[in-house]
Amino acid sequence: MSKLLTVGTVAFDAIETPFGKTDKILGGSASYISLAAAQFSIDQGIVSVVGGDFPKEFLEKLNERNINTEAVEIIEDGKTFFWAGKYHNDLNSRDTLITDLNVLADFKPVVPENYQDCDFLLLGNLHPTVQMDVIKQIPIKPKLVALDTMNFWMDNTLDELMEVLKKVDVITINDEEARQLSGEYSLVKAAQKIYEMGPEYVVIKKGEHGALLFHEDNVFFAPALPLEEVFDPTGAGDTFAGGFIGHLAKTEDISFENMKRAVISGSNLASFCVEKFGTERMENLTHDEIQKRLLQFKLLTQFDIEIN
Repeated sequence: MSKLLTVGTVAFDAIETPFGKTDKILGGSASYISLAAAQFSIDQGIVSVVGGDFPKEFLEKLNERNINTEAVEIIEDGKTFFWAGKYHNDLNSRDTLITDLNVLADFKPVVPENYQDCDFLLLGNLHPTVQMDVIKQIPIKPKLVALDTMNFWMDNTLDELMEVLKKVDVITINDEEARQLSGEYSLVKAAQKIYEMGPEYVVIKKGEHGALLFHEDNVFFAPALPLEEVFDPTGAGDTFAGGFIGHLAKTEDISFENMKRAVISGSNLASFCVEKFGTERMENLTHDEIQKRLLQFKLLTQFDIEIN
C-alpha cells in the first residue's frame, strides 16, 4: 500500500454565499485534500498545526477515515488559522473578509519518521520556504511530488517559489495563477513556460470549466460535470488535488495515461465538494455515489465519430 503525506492547513473557515452562511467550520487545504484521498483506501498522514481552540472531534472526523493526524501539532495557548470569505452571486469570485494566520505564522513542519519514506508527497498551498523545508526532511525522493500554490506567493515570494518548482513533479494551479506565473495568456504557452521551471506535469484548474493536464507535447482536458446546484466552492481545488493524487497513490501508476484518469477522479470528487458548505459533503460521501457520478463523467465525454 502506497504512503501519501500531505502538508497543508487544518483551519477554521466562515463562509457566506448567496445560499446561506456559516459560523466557524472545519476548513484548510489539508482537510479537503485528505478527505478526498481517503476515498482510495491508502495509507495517508497530514502535517499541519492548530491551536488549543481546535475541537478534538474535528481531528477525530479525519481519524475515522484512516487519516493519520499524529503530525498535526497542537499549540495549546495559540489560536487556529482562520479564514472568512463572501462569495458573489456567480460564485466565481469572492471577497476575503478575514485572514488570521495565528499559529500558522510560525509553522515549522516536522515530517514524522513513519512518513519520511512516503511514496507520494502533496505540498498544499503554503509559504514556499515551508514547502522546501518539508522536501529537505524526506531523505529519498518520493515517487511523485505535487505542489499547489497561489498568486499571493507569486506576488511576494517568487524567488523562493521558483526554487521549490525545481524539486516537484506536478504543479496544480488555476488558470489565473498559470497566466501570472508564466506571463502568457494562452494556457498552452503558459504550461510550456511552467514546464521549463521544473514540473514535468502541469495541471491547470478552470473551476466550472474543467481542468487541463499538460506533459511535454501531450494535452488532456477533463470537463466539469454540469451540476444543478453549486452551494459553496470553498475547497473544490484542494478536493480536486486530493482526488488526483489519491488515485495515483492507489494505482501506483504515474504514467500520463493514468494521470488522465487521476484528473477525472479529482474532478469527480470536486463536483461533490461544492454541493454543501465546507467539508460536509465529503464527510458523508459513499462509494456508490462516487461510482455513479464517474459513470456520468464517462457518458459526458464518450462518443464515436468516423475520421475520414
